[in-house]
Amino acid sequence: MPNKTIYVSDDDLPLFQRAQELAGGKLSTAITAALRRYVEIAEGRMEGFEEVTVRVGAGVGRKVRFSGILLAEWGHSTSSRVDDYRVYRTRTGKYAVHIERSDEHYWSGQDAANWVEWVRAQFKTEQTWGYKAGEGVLEIAEDLEDLRDKIPAELHDIVASAVEQPPIEDLDI
Repeated sequence: MPNKTIYVSDDDLPLFQRAQELAGGKLSTAITAALRRYVEIAEGRMEGFEEVTVRVGAGVGRKVRFSGILLAEWGHSTSSRVDDYRVYRTRTGKYAVHIERSDEHYWSGQDAANWVEWVRAQFKTEQTWGYKAGEGVLEIAEDLEDLRDKIPAELHDIVASAVEQPPIEDLDI
């Protein structure tokens, strides 16, 4: 197996020692894992992808991460709930749909039934609102057709037009 010598500054030595501990005593394992992740992220950025971290599950939930390009955002609200959709194209060519659904929330203040009164209410100082973290959902679609069943038709039309655009256009300026 080939050998590579890495010179580590005194300031960075504790970092390398901790990495070695976490890798079960094998520094090369830690370095290889870090380099693999670095190359994946750097190549993705060159292709226009960004690292995306989203919340999944109820309440605080857990966080998941992937590389993607944001294609579209869409939202829908009712008097007691908000649904936010974000659709990404992933590096593997799939579509990731992240949906954040609020829990029931409340708003006290001017009745919003009349739009003029609602606009006036936005500038009042005495309003109270609140909500707690609802639910985060991440769904994966293999292609645009599969995506159709996972999102509202209006959002699907937006995504379908967005995928026709190149992720990065190189300008010679």
